[in-house]
Amino acid sequence: MKKVCYIIVFALSILLGSLAAVKAQQQTEETGDVVLKATPYNKTALFTSSEEVRYRVQLHNNTKQQQNGRVLYQVTTDDGKKVTADSVRISLREGGDKDIIVNIRKRNTGFYRINFIVKLPEYDDTVRRVFGVNPEKVTSQLHKPKDFDAFWKQSKVELAQVPANYRVLERKDLSTQYKKVYSVEMHSYGDLVIRGWLVVPTDGNKFPVHYRVPGYVVSLQPNMDNDDFIAFDLNVRGNGNSKDVINIGTDNYSLINIENKEKYIYRGVYMDCLRGLDFLYSHSNLGIDTSKIFVEGGSQGGSLALITAALDKRVKLLTMQVPLYADIHDNFAISASYDQQVFPFKVFRKYQSQHAGFSWEKFYSTFDYYDPQNFAPMVKCPVLMGIGLLDQFCPPRCSMALYNHISSTNKEFVCVPNSTHEVNFNYFMFQNLWLREKFRIP
Repeated sequence: MKKVCYIIVFALSILLGSLAAVKAQQQTEETGDVVLKATPYNKTALFTSSEEVRYRVQLHNNTKQQQNGRVLYQVTTDDGKKVTADSVRISLREGGDKDIIVNIRKRNTGFYRINFIVKLPEYDDTVRRVFGVNPEKVTSQLHKPKDFDAFWKQSKVELAQVPANYRVLERKDLSTQYKKVYSVEMHSYGDLVIRGWLVVPTDGNKFPVHYRVPGYVVSLQPNMDNDDFIAFDLNVRGNGNSKDVINIGTDNYSLINIENKEKYIYRGVYMDCLRGLDFLYSHSNLGIDTSKIFVEGGSQGGSLALITAALDKRVKLLTMQVPLYADIHDNFAISASYDQQVFPFKVFRKYQSQHAGFSWEKFYSTFDYYDPQNFAPMVKCPVLMGIGLLDQFCPPRCSMALYNHISSTNKEFVCVPNSTHEVNFNYFMFQNLWLREKFRIP
């Protein structure tokens, strides 16, 4: 009964927060002069090549005067190349509404930006959306170095040579009647100490494991949210309580030794994630069911989760959201079309402009060893991925190219059309059901 009540309360708290956000957005829209709402006929904004891409554009005039003008729409590829544009005349009486149906000719496989622009004598506004065509047919080239496999095999050998020297300390100040909280510490690649948190339910013997890896310079804390899993949150080097050796801030973290593939920061980070699995397998006495470990992460964590599953078959399930760095070559081309640069290429381009002799060829000579896409064919376990179509950090084309390279025959993805670098509550509700089904948790 306790578990059921907890899940209900947790779900309601998230739902109420989501409803509050929707209400606030609606209140903001209602105070605008002219409100434009663009809704795809397919609610996911994903279409097949045989379907016509169609949007319903709803307009509402909040002013106390007649509004005469145009609604324009412009379609480009996701790297900014013009596809089509058109406009419709509108006349809105005071407080009036108007619906417009926008039909776009059949498009090739890929993702497209569509901007709806209200042009009135005293009012301009733009609503930006993205739609996809045949997302599961999106392809990309693998820029995989010839010695890629040997490089990571050697990395694992070097990790195995480092004694882990695990330290596990029960934190009674953080524990509750129903959960024991442990701080954990271990030595990882390069003999660097990393830390994390283990939360173990007290009402059973063996539990599956929710192994969470961090986003970009994110501090993971003890996860007390789920009674049916042991929660293991690992802070890789430079994150959270593993910052004591590497702590140089968000702008520089991804640049540490970027010109040396042997010493690049992410070589140690990827190995940290494997050392976390070593910890779980060596501490089954704490109630860990090592036959049921799923790894999860969002953004950088999404890619770390995928790479962990690729390099170590001890991972049984993989869930990831908006995986960072995926398909870095195409990400470069897409990001170049943005009006303002965003992470990660905002950081990479700044570095390149400030370091004479650092060419993009040199950048790729390192990063091709670390691009999550090159690990994707090695993933064999069941996979669930969530993406946001408005994500500029991790463009949907790159996420889907990564997904389509995954070798697992048991994989699914969820698309959230109006989200940026995030997914939504519905995704996590689905993920919870997906995990329970895979692990046969009632």
